Amino acid sequence: MINRKNKGSNSERELVSMFWKAGWAAIRVAGSGLTKNPNPDVLAANKIRRVAIECKATKETKKYFSKHDIEQLKKFSEMFGCEAWIGIRFNNMKWLFISTEDLEKTNKGYVASIELMKRRGLLFEELIS
Repeated sequence: MINRKNKGSNSERELVSMFWKAGWAAIRVAGSGLTKNPNPDVLAANKIRRVAIECKATKETKKYFSKHDIEQLKKFSEMFGCEAWIGIRFNNMKWLFISTEDLEKTNKGYVASIELMKRRGLLFEELIS
């Protein structure tokens, strides 16, 4: 059985590979989430756009984010001059992406459900177009 850390790392690698195949440069950020400095899981860019992505892979139908995590992603993106996105790969589904501005607020932070992602989110092909 694959542990959660490996599942997350493998998902990030998959996304980086997808960006390269689409003609974008992309990297996984080592130690993202483990340092006191804000940093995303994946950075990707082409000549026109730069994106910072917090990546999640889950078997659940919703993914919760702390207010702190989203604020850190926004802070990094503002300082780096790029767009802040959340990328979620729900089990047996394609990657879906949502702007941090489109997440649903909760008492403790934010949530992205499959329904919200299908309604407000973008497929990879839409994100990069």
